[in-house]
Amino acid sequence: MSMIWSLMFVLIVIASIAVLPRYFGFASQRPGDWAGKGPQFDPRRDLNGPILCEGVIYGPFGRVTSRFVAEMRGEWQGNRGVLSEVFRYDNGEVQRREWHLEIGNDGMITATAADVVGAGRGQVAGPAVQMLYDIRLPEAAGGHVLRVIDWMYRAENGTIINRSQFRKFGIKVAELVATMRQVPA
Repeated sequence: MSMIWSLMFVLIVIASIAVLPRYFGFASQRPGDWAGKGPQFDPRRDLNGPILCEGVIYGPFGRVTSRFVAEMRGEWQGNRGVLSEVFRYDNGEVQRREWHLEIGNDGMITATAADVVGAGRGQVAGPAVQMLYDIRLPEAAGGHVLRVIDWMYRAENGTIINRSQFRKFGIKVAELVATMRQVPA
């Protein structure tokens, strides 16, 4: 009988780890929480031209596993844009990505990139943008597909604070925190 109670306890703990963050943490935010709160985030303006991005990546236990500096460039034609990124990590690795973005008149965003499975979807709400997508890690990192919750918050001075969580089976395996600043011409 104690074996059944022990198994039930383990199942409850696992379910709590996977489910509770959805309702009580970073993942519980919704775009509606940000509507009308502060300077409006406009990707066509705020993700346009040269952008300097600096950040860190945390592992599953909250320790910094990597630092990076990225040079980005956004180019828009109407509601369609391309955000080119070149990441330089502290271990010398260089990663390139190109996002293709489309913004609907309702603030909904569709985003694709070579390492994104299918299309990401997002929404602009006041000073924030939420993006949800699945990303495939490089084979050197195991080739796993992770679910990403990505939030960008625009500060009064135009700086963007980016926080992303990466999950596998509902469990957070990594987190990214970065700032993004437009580079003056």
